[in-house]
Amino acid sequence: MGTPAGRGTLLAAILASGMVFLDTTVVNVALPRLGADLGATVADLQWTINGYLLMLAAFVLLGGALGDRFGRRRVFLLGVVWFTAASVLCGLAQGTSWLIAARVLQGAGGALLTPGSLSVIQSSFHPDDRGRAIGTWSGLAGVSTALGPFVGGWLIDTFSWRWIFFLNVPLAVPVVLAALRWVPESRDEDVSRKGAGRRFDVLGALLGALGLGGVTYALIDAPARGPGSPAVLVSALVGVLAIVAFVLVERRRGDSAMLPTGLFHSRLFSVLNVFTVVVYAALGGFTFFLAVYLQNVVGWSALLTGLATVPMTLLLLVGSSRAGALSARIGPRLPLTVGPVVAAVGLLLLRRVRPGASYWTDVLPGVALFGLGLTLVVAPLTASVLAAVADRFAGVASGFNNAASRAGGLLAVAALPLAVGLRGTGYEQKAALSEAFRGAMLWCAVLLLVGAALAGLLIHRPARRAAGSQPCPSLPASTPPDE
Repeated sequence: MGTPAGRGTLLAAILASGMVFLDTTVVNVALPRLGADLGATVADLQWTINGYLLMLAAFVLLGGALGDRFGRRRVFLLGVVWFTAASVLCGLAQGTSWLIAARVLQGAGGALLTPGSLSVIQSSFHPDDRGRAIGTWSGLAGVSTALGPFVGGWLIDTFSWRWIFFLNVPLAVPVVLAALRWVPESRDEDVSRKGAGRRFDVLGALLGALGLGGVTYALIDAPARGPGSPAVLVSALVGVLAIVAFVLVERRRGDSAMLPTGLFHSRLFSVLNVFTVVVYAALGGFTFFLAVYLQNVVGWSALLTGLATVPMTLLLLVGSSRAGALSARIGPRLPLTVGPVVAAVGLLLLRRVRPGASYWTDVLPGVALFGLGLTLVVAPLTASVLAAVADRFAGVASGFNNAASRAGGLLAVAALPLAVGLRGTGYEQKAALSEAFRGAMLWCAVLLLVGAALAGLLIHRPARRAAGSQPCPSLPASTPPDE
């Protein structure tokens, strides 16, 4: 942590992750403006978010596997350049189809970039410093998730929604320079030796994308066509069958699989990823609805809407590393139980927000509580997932956990408008959007409480290993990395 190489590696990982996390949230603030500019429906807005999340969720595993075999820095840099080029295409979009297609490409670049940013930290830092490094990464990269709406709001009000995508160009330059200068190359040497001449698990990646895409299409298209329409039923069936086929293919391929099913022999790893899906579904639904509601119902500008989330930024900045250190001392169970409960209370408070609401008395309490709950979750969850598997699986473990988080957001954005009855151009109608917002916040609060129950009942502090002992290679390690 104290060396120039350590600081440079963290800089590259944090800025690169920040680009991806920022684009996951900043687009939400732009939805009302780009929707009006491009003549978008609710389904178009959903695909603007979900085209990006779909590629991240489906191919981030492949991105982690590519890094483990061919070099984590090499794949990381490829992802940064790809993501930046796709961002420029998003900013130049002349219609919803163009924008959605560019967002799909952007998500593919993010699938290469995202697992690399975390796996280079896991593989580069001394074990005694990994916990602190991951906590710093989680806090500062997570800040970009909350900072995105603020920066995006200013850009939208001052220039245009297109500039939220052009912003990635100046961010990418220092990432590339720092990675080339300081990030050491690393790979899973065992996989590299045994994988010579072995084909990649492209079939697994395609089945994963088809499964998520089929289910997502069915959920988004159901309000317009009806849940019983042939197109909706066929896409849902194809999605479910593809997911089943994905599981079967991964089990048959064993060590050559994109997702080694042996990872799930660790109950901690399995539970943490279910927890991730549930909690990030709530986060995805919250960010999708809040920005549109504050602008189209409460009447705030894009900048004021972004400012509303500043408390989340400050809490993540100040608290994430402390939450990571606390989890390392007492175990992840308590932070991962208390955090979702606190966040759920914040969402329930936000259901009271009405037109003409006061920021200080109506919006701030709910946003602050949600941010506090998120702060308790982010760093302990990330460190615990990586600690639950052997070091050589760092890339695939971080990739799968990222896939789980994106899948949670993807499914929430697809399903919540259907669940609360928002369709067509309903996001432009105050009455319809108000009712939908209150329903969505209730659904998200329920998801968070489900996550808290999972953590409280199923996540336990692992037994401390004897000094000098090594975990059995067939059973993933489950002790926090700095213990």
